[in-house]
Amino acid sequence: MSSGNKHPYPLLITIGAIVGLSVVSALRPAVNIAGHDLRPLDVYADLRTPGPVSIPDTGMLAAADTTQGADSLKRNPLPARDFLTYSGILDYGYTTGPQGAGMHHFMEALRQLRTGSRKKVRIAYFGDSMIEGDLITQDLRDSLQSYFGGEGVGFVPATSVVSGFRTTITHSFSPNWTDYHFKNSPPAGVELGISGHAFVPSPESWVRFQPVRHERLDEFGEVSLLYGKGAGQVRINDRPANLEGIGKLNAYSFQADSATRSLTFKFSGDRPLPLYGVCFESREGIFLDNYSFRGISGIELGKLSSDMLKQVQTVRPYDLIVLHYGANVLFKPENTRFDWYERPMEKVVDSLRKHFPQSSFLIVGTADKSYRKDGRYVTAPGVKALLKVQHQFAEEKGMAYWNLYSAMGGDGAMARWVEGEQALANKDYTHFNFRGASKVGALLYKAIMDEYQHDAM
Repeated sequence: MSSGNKHPYPLLITIGAIVGLSVVSALRPAVNIAGHDLRPLDVYADLRTPGPVSIPDTGMLAAADTTQGADSLKRNPLPARDFLTYSGILDYGYTTGPQGAGMHHFMEALRQLRTGSRKKVRIAYFGDSMIEGDLITQDLRDSLQSYFGGEGVGFVPATSVVSGFRTTITHSFSPNWTDYHFKNSPPAGVELGISGHAFVPSPESWVRFQPVRHERLDEFGEVSLLYGKGAGQVRINDRPANLEGIGKLNAYSFQADSATRSLTFKFSGDRPLPLYGVCFESREGIFLDNYSFRGISGIELGKLSSDMLKQVQTVRPYDLIVLHYGANVLFKPENTRFDWYERPMEKVVDSLRKHFPQSSFLIVGTADKSYRKDGRYVTAPGVKALLKVQHQFAEEKGMAYWNLYSAMGGDGAMARWVEGEQALANKDYTHFNFRGASKVGALLYKAIMDEYQHDAM
């Protein structure tokens, strides 16, 4: 006798369920329970062949924002930020299209350096006494070289009033040099270099450089003597070399022996050949040239000739140009009108952008400056007014902007840096000491690296 189930009901129930679900799937009714729409039922979803996917018209997507230029398609426009309080870099190059001079070129150069498709990246950092003696720039350079590679202090002028103050190279020279610069009148045939100086040797003038005991600064590699138009002879560690300058700016370059602990340049001085300085680099890496000039506002850069600027970009091209001024603009702390500064400085910016069309530009907003009022030191009213002018340069010209005032703490920061338990600035409530300058260099390095990481996204 068989024990199997002979009843037809289970089979009929199964067939009925399948038919019922098939009908519901075909109708795909909208079902709403307590205000929530339920997903339509489709028992054959896994058996269906996917249909064609609708792809958006990419040409229309690009066209929607082509007025911003190619760079803006790689990165969203700047979100609304208060330039007086934001401590990062505001890059207006992305909002002005292909004519912008923001950080994009510099960031691309850094990426190429990291991947080995580029050998060198250079920065020209212009400023006043805030950066003399390599303050701020020495820490920024060291951090950048530590990450991106490179050795060497970069440009060093033939003579300097702060040579004994500088710690990134040992620098000495004879007293019989003639220094023409922004504040005196060089004779015909003597062209000011990009540092604002031109040094003319007398008979037996000399200059000597020695490396210092610091990582990336403890030996010489590639050495370039920069000089002007004319001919002459120099003895480098008693080895003669002929200088034959055809252009406004020329370079005599050589590779120093790694064992060389000192380089002495001696000049005959029989011809008025202008000398500018010596550059120290390695074969690869990132290099930063400090162009400090005490007591200027930045408008003096307008005295550099068009021919000299063209030659600089040929002989020693720069990927980033930093303009860091403000201390000498704020000589009257309560003054808030800067028409005298704004108009000529705009011409300087336009000239630099014209002669360095592929370079990135970064405007460093002034640091805080305090003055004594009602028995205590407070931020000068002119600080915020000047920051507004400097920010306007960057925004209107499509450059990048970094607010040092905000980065160091904003209102009252200089007083805190001077009067803190560990002083970061001097008693003039204007200039940083070594410790403070090192901190500023670190703050700027962080801002640049934040931009580098963001630009890669």
